[in-house]
Amino acid sequence: MALFLLRRFFQLIVIIWGGATLLFIIFNVISGDPAERIAGGSGDKAPDPQVVENIREIYGFDDPVIVQYGRYMKNLATFDLGESYATKESVNEILGRRLPTSLRLAFWAIMIEAVVGISSGMLSARRRNSMADTVTTTAAVIASAIPVFVLGVLLKQITGVYAYENDWPAWAYFPTDGFGDDQTWYLGIIPSLDQLERLVQPAIVLAAVGTAILARITRTSMLETTRLDHVRTARAKGLPERSVQRKHVLRNAMIPVITIIGIDFGTMVGAAILTETVFDIRGIGSQIAESAFRRDLPVVLGLSVVVIFIYGLANLVVDLSYAWFDPRVRLGDEK
Repeated sequence: MALFLLRRFFQLIVIIWGGATLLFIIFNVISGDPAERIAGGSGDKAPDPQVVENIREIYGFDDPVIVQYGRYMKNLATFDLGESYATKESVNEILGRRLPTSLRLAFWAIMIEAVVGISSGMLSARRRNSMADTVTTTAAVIASAIPVFVLGVLLKQITGVYAYENDWPAWAYFPTDGFGDDQTWYLGIIPSLDQLERLVQPAIVLAAVGTAILARITRTSMLETTRLDHVRTARAKGLPERSVQRKHVLRNAMIPVITIIGIDFGTMVGAAILTETVFDIRGIGSQIAESAFRRDLPVVLGLSVVVIFIYGLANLVVDLSYAWFDPRVRLGDEK
């Protein structure tokens, strides 16, 4: 077990290093001179050469690329994400302000995805070819085909326009933008009533596609597990069907399911740009998009590295959970 943890931790470090290096190459080598991008210009007018030269000197862009890369990696190793070019604010401060919002949104979205997706998949698998299976499968296909921004705009249109025009108090109950002024979260993750009202729609939108995919994967995995020999043996021994499904089918079918959940959580934290933009939520995704538009490279690089770390950490947790769901998996004996 200890060897497994050490190996996975080393892999996490390699993933972060590789991702950070790739980001550095993209933004500082391939995409041109960062000093010229910072200096900007208006229309077809090029930036003032003297201003560009001053920026190069201030930020060290006139140093060799290998020196810039070494400085960049050293700062990351000391958890120094740099300073925003646009606002002169520390990226660590921006991260501290934006990360909790993204984590809360991702947490509740993944809860919705897990509960609804797994329950729907189990229902479809246990009642294969029934009306419930047909309805669930059809709903999953439709949900996975609707783009996130379309679903978000549609919900906002219903709750923000039609609900008021047609006097639908139940629909109009949910605010359509932001997390509100009240930032009280109990234990850091449980929303207050005001936060809950604002959390429902973006969490549903963010979870919609993942829930549909998870339902289909759960269904397929359970149907495949049902055909295995140990499940047939359990039934032959006369075990109740509920016990067979819970102890022998569901747990063994969870490996691909929890893999998808882990990947989705890592993705939701930093890639919820569309959802955060539609609902005006000030999270990491929307901050990365805003900073990229303003060519604020330290913010984009710093927050992207944090997203890579969270993604890798989520996958580490998934790997550790394999042994609990499937006793045939022995972490310490991994080859």
